[in-house]
Amino acid sequence: MNHKRLWEIGGFVAGGVLVVFGAVAILLGVNGYRTVHNELGQEKIVGSADMTPESIKESAQAAGLPASVSLPTCDVADQSIDSGAKARCFAQYMRVHALESTGGLTYAQMGRYKSAKSPNDAAGTNDPTQAAKNSSGQPISNTARDIWINENALATALNVSYMAQQLALFGMVVGVALLLTGIGLVILAFAVFGRSEAVEAKVARTPTPVTS
Repeated sequence: MNHKRLWEIGGFVAGGVLVVFGAVAILLGVNGYRTVHNELGQEKIVGSADMTPESIKESAQAAGLPASVSLPTCDVADQSIDSGAKARCFAQYMRVHALESTGGLTYAQMGRYKSAKSPNDAAGTNDPTQAAKNSSGQPISNTARDIWINENALATALNVSYMAQQLALFGMVVGVALLLTGIGLVILAFAVFGRSEAVEAKVARTPTPVTS
């Protein structure tokens, strides 16, 4: 077996492997995309009526949120949250709603307990001796901080759905690229080495003219 034949076989094998990997990547990507879509759909999440850029801007201003707060530009009002993009958008609105409840404060800016001196202040306190007490004498947790924790947990899950769907799309794109590369490699191997062998064989069969 000559070197050209080895190169031709190697090209076919490498191209075939890339085609298989590409097809598998596409199938995995499609499956991942469908899984995210189905799992989100089962949660029956629907955007509230104020989840539009105009409405959230008005409510943020009414709540006195600073201008530095990033407001969503997407719209999921009255829409079923059944895709990664919608899930991310919904999470953005959830964050603004949480900020409205905490007076613009984030988790790190709030204490664990409700302040005895200022029970309506979302900042609260981390000092148990300064905290408001319940009937058992135990410090009362900061409700605003609890709201932020719940919002952050739900928003994280929604953002993970968005990331998963993006990875699924990326897998499909990579799969298509591998598939096309594999097909191109097979064609190239045949065109370069297969045709050259055919030409050589044809030349070998052509009788040499006899000159007198």
